[in-house]
Amino acid sequence: MHSGDRVRVERDGQVNEGVLLPSSTPEHLVVKLESGYNVGIEREDADVEVLESDVYAIDGNAGETEEGTEVAFDDDLPTIALISTGGTIASTVDYRTGAVTAQFDAEDVLRAVPDLAGRANYRGRVVANILSENMNPSIWRDLAAAVHEEIAAGADGVVVMHGTDTMQYSASVLSFMLDTPVPVVFTGSQRSADRPSSDNVMNAVCAVEAAKADVAEVMVCMHATQSDDRCALHRGTRVRKAHTSRRDAFETVGGAPIGHVDYESETVSYDDTAALAERGDADLSLDPALEPDVELVTFTPGMDPAFLEMLEGRAGVVIEGTGLGHVNSGLVDVIDDLTDAGTTVVMTSQCLGGRVCDRVYDTGRDLLDAGVIEGEDLLPGTAKTKLMWALANTDSPAEAMRTPLAGELSERSVPESAQ
Repeated sequence: MHSGDRVRVERDGQVNEGVLLPSSTPEHLVVKLESGYNVGIEREDADVEVLESDVYAIDGNAGETEEGTEVAFDDDLPTIALISTGGTIASTVDYRTGAVTAQFDAEDVLRAVPDLAGRANYRGRVVANILSENMNPSIWRDLAAAVHEEIAAGADGVVVMHGTDTMQYSASVLSFMLDTPVPVVFTGSQRSADRPSSDNVMNAVCAVEAAKADVAEVMVCMHATQSDDRCALHRGTRVRKAHTSRRDAFETVGGAPIGHVDYESETVSYDDTAALAERGDADLSLDPALEPDVELVTFTPGMDPAFLEMLEGRAGVVIEGTGLGHVNSGLVDVIDDLTDAGTTVVMTSQCLGGRVCDRVYDTGRDLLDAGVIEGEDLLPGTAKTKLMWALANTDSPAEAMRTPLAGELSERSVPESAQ
């Protein structure tokens, strides 16, 4: 009996039939029912009958042996590296607590998404097995190194499975750390695989199709609408999670997605007005160093100056200011002290559109005099990851923050009505 087998399980007079899934605890069997829901059944005293072997194969010729999972190789198919960091797309229900927990490795996800069969040859590896709120710079470095290694080993594309809550940070930091000649596509799911409304299958399939296609950038691939019709491809430095639970939670800020993947026709299309890096344009390279001592803080009315004073000695600070990039005038002297002490301070805006301009009002001019760097139209989260990278890899972080490196800065901001 192996994961992927169709089984009938009887225990205490109750009979459940479905596909056996990997379990988060050795004491329970997990069975996916025809309804789409999963059920956890205690193994003790359970009578299990295997009805059909290996229903969820990794590809058309794969099977599970005593030594592990075998994956057949097809010379006619591209090779996609599937890298898992955990998150909802790679999660199951922990029947000890009843909560969703990240437990699967990359091969488990392939087994749970049989629609991936026959689309590519897959190489799977696990960088982390965490919920994405536990992501940190050390794991970012490991992830970037893993992506680099897979491409250097001949992968035609990379799909990174990642929790959605911090996916935008990871996608943006890899955009700065990595020059890639092949697509690197982040994907995840808003709803776990045990729910009939899960978006994991479509997101994973569309991500693989994008990883096989022509644009070689770091992208995020997630539902474009609430229906199972197409996924949007968002540039890794311009994407933001904008809803807590909707399947179409992600959006490109300040513009349109760079492309879409139609789920039914499996076609990938791109915005022909966007400047996109094509497959093979870049030479593979990695600049893995990051300065972790960077904080992102949000200004609010009445903020105690002590919150900024506590940042003394930090290598970098990104401030999410109001409007054009302002804070209370009483904080200007504190910021001046920070920059005088060697802290690089970058100003961004809490607004979802437009760009920072500290030359309009007196407070902005005072901030410039205090040594603040205008973040242009950088998203605050992207500003943090870029500053972490710039402090570790450039001689002039201030100049780097004002220079477009990975599509994170636009030449000018255009009102939506004029786009």
